[in-house]
Amino acid sequence: MYEIPFLYSCRYRNVTCIVYTGDRGATGEEIVEGAFRRFNIKLTHPVKFVFLEKRYLVEASLYPHFTLLGQSLGSVFLGWEALLKCVPDIYIDSMGYAFTLPLFKYLGGCRVGCYVHYPTISTDMLSVVRNQDTRFNNAAFITSSPLFSKFKLAYYYFFAFMYGLVGSCSDVIMVNSSWTLNHILSLWRAGACTSIVYPPCDVQTFLDIPLEEEKSTREYSIVSISQFRPEKDHPLQIRAFAKLLKEKRLGQQPPLKLILIGGCRNQQDEERVNNLKRLCEELGVSNNVMFRINIPFEELKRHLAEATIGLHTMWNEHFGIGVVECMAAGTVILAHSSGGPKLDIVVPYEGHTTGFLAENEDNYAEMMAYILSLSPEKRLEIRENARRSVHRFSDQHFEETFLLSVEPLFK
Repeated sequence: MYEIPFLYSCRYRNVTCIVYTGDRGATGEEIVEGAFRRFNIKLTHPVKFVFLEKRYLVEASLYPHFTLLGQSLGSVFLGWEALLKCVPDIYIDSMGYAFTLPLFKYLGGCRVGCYVHYPTISTDMLSVVRNQDTRFNNAAFITSSPLFSKFKLAYYYFFAFMYGLVGSCSDVIMVNSSWTLNHILSLWRAGACTSIVYPPCDVQTFLDIPLEEEKSTREYSIVSISQFRPEKDHPLQIRAFAKLLKEKRLGQQPPLKLILIGGCRNQQDEERVNNLKRLCEELGVSNNVMFRINIPFEELKRHLAEATIGLHTMWNEHFGIGVVECMAAGTVILAHSSGGPKLDIVVPYEGHTTGFLAENEDNYAEMMAYILSLSPEKRLEIRENARRSVHRFSDQHFEETFLLSVEPLFK
């Protein structure tokens, strides 16, 4: 969210860039410093911050039931507060608050655009409820009851209709992947003003890591990069890793370690990490699993530089910046066979393999064993292919495609 104002100030010198934020516990300078420390994003032009007091209205914890609807209605009140404090000429939502788009367009008189990272609801979510599949967002007590499933499906269809209605108000729609594009086109039906803009990945920083052939005596490490949220499915990573060790697929290979790197946003995330640690104890792999929480960027780079495999397990990840970072850093990526990783990232480059995909615990254990069984020379070849393929996700490419997409808003 902090890179977008920088792009405007470079192309449009007469533009004042304003960021609405609910981080009232920090100053604007601290927010900019945090963006640099955590994401290596540098702002060379000043931006203004408008601090909002009602961010609690979009917190999921406030709505234990009907969460999607509650957060969306909450975003309208938050958007109204934002309008009262500052009415912009152009409003671009990059947080997924689609219900604020008609508010800014029709009451604020703004030209509006949005950058959709993940649809609030998707056709896949409708399919999960329709098929009564148990997922992190579709509890077992609902899937086991035909009545509850029908009620939730009706609720989802109503919400999808409203989501499409507010989203179609946007003058410019940008999406971050082919997977997101397909869902937004299906729900918003605004293809004429919709385009793919791959998110900015600081690939050059990771490409600067020397790519060398592995030493045969080194310890193998498997690294995962993602926030500790339920949809990231860290339990799948731990169970697959435990299966890999238990079945002794590695023979006399060097020691193996799983390193889970991620951010904790709140107490719920911290409790989730504690549950993951208990799962490691239950499976007897605590000594082989390391948790690194909210670490500095330089430490993240060091772990990736030393890793053999980059691990990703989220079903229908909208894009997968962590996947790109793992590939740019020179790991052999093993990602979930769905969403952005499958459609946009872990795809053949000039006919050559760039990584591997898996779907379940057995698949992941088998593919990790296969990757580790490859010769260092073969792994190096795959790592080099992956590195060459990620240039299309660079900051420079993002700048070019983003500015091209938002141009109609400035006319």
